This record gives sequence, C-alpha cells and structure tokens, in this order.
Amino acid sequence: MTAHGDAGQLRMDELLRAKEETVLKRWIDLAGATVGGRADRSVLAGRLREVYQALLQFIGEGGDASDLRGLLADLSRKQAREGFTPAETAAVVFSLKEAVYGLIESEDDVTALRGYIWLARQIDDLGLFTFETFVSAREKIITDQAEQLLELSTPVVKLWDGILAVPLVGTLDSARTQVVMEKLLQGLVETGSEHAVIDITGVPAVDTQVAQHLLKAVVAARLMGAECVISGIRPQIAHTIVTLGIEFGDIVTKASLADALAYTLRKSGVQVTQRADKHVVVGLERV
Repeated sequence: MTAHGDAGQLRMDELLRAKEETVLKRWIDLAGATVGGRADRSVLAGRLREVYQALLQFIGEGGDASDLRGLLADLSRKQAREGFTPAETAAVVFSLKEAVYGLIESEDDVTALRGYIWLARQIDDLGLFTFETFVSAREKIITDQAEQLLELSTPVVKLWDGILAVPLVGTLDSARTQVVMEKLLQGLVETGSEHAVIDITGVPAVDTQVAQHLLKAVVAARLMGAECVISGIRPQIAHTIVTLGIEFGDIVTKASLADALAYTLRKSGVQVTQRADKHVVVGLERV
C-alpha cells in the first residue's frame, strides 16, 4: 500500500470511530429499508453493530478480516433461515458505503476521500463474500429439508406382531432406496420381525431401475433373516414388468396391501377367516 493509501486508511479509521453512532444509525436505517422493513429493527441493529466493531478492528489491524468474515457468514446463514434473498443480504452490506459516504460529503478532505475509496473496495469484497456464503447456506438448508422429507416419506409401520410394512409413495431413486433399506433393517432389528411388506401402490411407475432398487431392499431384508412381500402390483405395473422382462425371481408379489397382509399372517401361523356376518376372526393355528 502507498503512503497515500496508508494515510487514507488511517483517516477513515479515525472518522469511523469518531462518528460511530452516526454511521451506525444511518446504516441500520438504510439496511432496514433494503429488506423492506421485514427484519426486526432491534435484531438487525445488534447484528450490524457487531459487524461494525469487527470492521473497525479489521481497519485498525490492517488486513486481518477473519472475525469480520465470520460475523458476515453468520449473518448470511441467519438471513437465509429467515427467508431473505441473497440480493437483500448483500445489499445490507453494500448499504454501508452510502452510510459512510455521508461523512465524506461533509469533509473537504482528499485523504478521507482516498480512504473511502479503499473502504468501498473492501465492502464490495465483503458483499460478494456475503452473497456466496448466503447461497451456500441456503443450499444446505434445502438439502437438509430434502433429507427430512425423505425420512418422513418412508415410514416403517408395524402391521402385526412380526410383520412390518413400508408404504412407498412417489419416485424410488438410489438415494431413497438407501433410506428405505436403512429404515427397514432398523425396524426389523428393533421389532424382531420376520416378515416385511413393501407396498408400491403409491409408486407411479416401475421400470428396470425401480425394480433393481426393490430387489436390493428385499435382499437386504433377507440377509437379516426376514422374508419380503411386494404389494401394490396394479395391472398397469404388471404389464410394464412383463414388457420389460423384469424378473422378481422367488419374491412373492401381491395385488394389494390387504392381500400381502393376509399372506404374511398365514406364513406367521395366524389363521384369518371370514364368517357369514362379515366379521373377520383371527386366531393362531395349532401346531
């Protein structure tokens, strides 16, 4: 940095410290207007005050921006969680230039102007850093939410003692297959079940890839000592399976979840009969 640059930086440091409350108040007002009044003013003021103090430290120490960048990264993550856009978040940082420029206008000082130009460049870099950090934070939030939805969309239900069901809804891809296998195996271990029903009634279509994913889940369950039944084989799906030449081997398939439950109950030694009055009677078969 040149001697003029050093002098300008020192002069800017002096002005920002001497007029701290004035600059802060104007920055908070401008930042609040930038986000359309959607931010709580007291919360925003607290965050910007911390950033301002870190900025003074950065200017005073001449180049160590680690604390300042850390606070801006934290600001970006909070703004992302609160529903603000990356442009709004970056604009909060950029508005500091306008707040500081109010000082320069009232100062007939070439050194202060040089210092402002230097500071404006630093703020531009920090604004871009904030934008990039915000985007990364939002992508992580979206990824976490997708994983949570994936967990919720793959429940493991206990139908009967020793019988679990995994009702699937939507597309079955590799990532979801992994979740299905993990939750199914965990359920088998926790309940000690020997039978599992994978219901694909809610799966819109079955192609070769989906069939492979189903087979992986069945094989994983068999390794745990459980037998699987695939239910929800509708006429359209049956036609597709035959057309594609997909082989399920010795895996039992049923048209509906009710059929699969009746089958697994019989395999478990439970006898299901229907009386004339349409009441269903369930009893254990004698060995």
